[in-house]
Amino acid sequence: MITADFAIVPVGTEDTECKEYVTKAVQAIKDSGLNFELTGMSTQIEAENYSQLYEALAKAQEAVFTAGIGRLYTVIKIDDRRDLENRTLEAKVNTVNELLK
Repeated sequence: MITADFAIVPVGTEDTECKEYVTKAVQAIKDSGLNFELTGMSTQIEAENYSQLYEALAKAQEAVFTAGIGRLYTVIKIDDRRDLENRTLEAKVNTVNELLK
């Protein structure tokens, strides 16, 4: 399981509000059918392979470009763990929560 955390930042907007662009990007991820979690600072996504992951991320970027932005700055962090199976986003959080007292 590949998990990734990403943020797409539009450059050159008229004001500081980004919710319209975030919504476009997240909708593209949702439409991909991949499992994802929206957080206050980024979006996390799960994929079985890099093709799925990169296709979803490319569509998210394209959705923001289509909304009229001419430049994007995208930060992507990828965790590709192959020594354990089913290391989903939820499993990772559950592991830490079980250790908390």
